Formats: sequence, structure tokens, C-alpha cells
Amino acid sequence: MKRTLTPVSPNNNTNPAPATPPHTEADAVLDGTPAATPAPGKFGGFDIEEKRLPHLTGGHAALIFLLLIVLFTGSIALIAATGDTASPALTAVIVIVMLLSIITCTGFSIIQPGHTLVSQFFGKYIGTIRTDGFIFTYPLTARKKLSVRVRNFETNELKINDEDGNPVTTAAIVVWTVGDTARASFAVKDYEAFIETQAEAALRHVISTHPYDEGSRTDVVSLRGSTDDVSQELADEVAARVASAGLTIIEARISSLAYAPEIAQAMLQRQQAAAVVAARERIVEGAVSMVQDALHQLEEHDIVELDDERRAAMVSNLLVVLCSDNHVSPVVNTGTLYN
Repeated sequence: MKRTLTPVSPNNNTNPAPATPPHTEADAVLDGTPAATPAPGKFGGFDIEEKRLPHLTGGHAALIFLLLIVLFTGSIALIAATGDTASPALTAVIVIVMLLSIITCTGFSIIQPGHTLVSQFFGKYIGTIRTDGFIFTYPLTARKKLSVRVRNFETNELKINDEDGNPVTTAAIVVWTVGDTARASFAVKDYEAFIETQAEAALRHVISTHPYDEGSRTDVVSLRGSTDDVSQELADEVAARVASAGLTIIEARISSLAYAPEIAQAMLQRQQAAAVVAARERIVEGAVSMVQDALHQLEEHDIVELDDERRAAMVSNLLVVLCSDNHVSPVVNTGTLYN
């Protein structure tokens, strides 16, 4: 058989372009950007989401428990009463009833307030029980208690460069709870360590996108001057990163914020200089207003007539008196206005 080879034109390349790999949580930690939110229920290639597990509570569970106790004790009493005279069929029935009673008792559990029960049946997740108290569910299931109480932690104090490149030391407090018990149990290895790592990564990203203070800028969100906005942005950032683990962020706030020790003194001097300049501007503005009012009243009431030279001298003297840091001693002119 003769094989014909068809040349491929370089302009008609049919090979598909390599797919861009998805932005994972690891990439988010490295580049400081939020990870792509996975599709609902999709984590690590399998479907998982919390679902309710059928169960009995309170009096119904207690009634079943009492019934099992009656069956078990009745079987023991029947064996003791019949002794060796019991037929093999009756003995088998009694043994089966006792075994079923013991197996059924594995379905009872006690759930404390603020906890849930995550159940598996031979390795398969079958549901979560959020009702507290004495409950009865499927026997022979592996059950793990998971707390859904509100918790909080404080991140380590981190040294991060702000938007202007100045190193600052900061830490944050994150208040959180478990929102989806299935994801928290199976989507990540350790959800507590996961949220701590992601909170620090989110804090680094948020701090690096804002300056420490406004400086001469007025339309900027700074770390020191816009704490509520920065805290909300931090909470949203952490929530986006831990959504795949089924965790809910209630609040996230910066607990400490300061310049790094190596530049703290220089930044303090800069802040002091900025404060002195702002105070001087306010003083000069007020002094000019007072001089203007004084000249206006002298002219309005025709108290004295001043030429341009004497007007300038009066303005100069008043500004010196009003803007001076030291106490000014008045000088009385005993001569004429021009001597």
C-alpha cells in the first residue's frame, strides 16, 4: 500500500494552542492575587457539598434505645431460661437479635451545642447532622464531630512593603466559622492551618496595594486613614481565598500597624515636618485674614489714612507679630508717623 504524505502549511497549523493552566491557590499565594473561585461543589476533581443526613432526635431516639435494651436483655433472659434445652433454630434467632441490637446501637450519638456530626458510610460522605442532643442515625457509619462555633485568631506580625515601598509591620485579627462542613472536612487537609496561611497571604496583598498614609494626596485609600475600607477589603480577600474550604469570614481587621524599626525614626521626622508645615499654613492664613480685616476697618471708619508705603509697613509688622513663635515686645513711636 502506498502512503501519501500531505504537507502542512505553516499558516494552517491545526495543532491547538496549549491551554492556560488554571489559577490555583498555590499561584495565589505566590503572586498575591486572589485565586479563581471554583465551581460550586467542585474541589480537587470531585463533587462535595454539605447535605442533611436523616436522623431521629429526642423522644424518638430514646424510644428506639429503650426498645433495643428490651430486646437485648430479653434475649439474654431467654437463653438463661432455656439453657441447653433450646433448639438450634431458637438459639440462632436469639444470637441474630442480639447482634442486630448491638449493631443498631452504633447509630446513637450525642451532639453538643455548637457542633455538627459529619457522617461517612464505608468511606462515602452521606450527610451532616446539625441538630444537638441525643440523636439516632444510620448504624455502621463513621462519624466525626466538627465545631461550627465562631472562632478568631491573630496572624503573625509581618513586615510588608506598602504601595510606596516603605516597610511596615502589621498583623490582623480574623473572625470566622465553618459554613460548609463537607468542604471543611474533605476539600482541604487541615482547614485551620489553611485559613491561617490564606489570611497572611491576603494581608500581604492588601497592605502592598495601599500607602501607609495619604501624604499630600487626597484621593487615595491609605492604611492609616481609611481603616474601615482596608478592613473590608481584607475581609473580602480572605473570604475569596477560603471559600473552597467551606469557611465563612465574619470580620477581618488590622490589629497593629507601624513603620518598620529601620525607618520609623525617619518617618517620624517626616510626619513632624508635615505637621509643622500644616500648622504654619494655618497660622499664616489666619494672620492674613486678621490683617485684611484690620485694614478694612481702618479705612471704613476713616480712622487714619495710609499711603502704600505705610500700609506695607503696617502689614509687615502685623504679620511678624501674629506669626512669630516668640513673645513680641511693642515699640511706641513718640514722633510723627514718618519719623
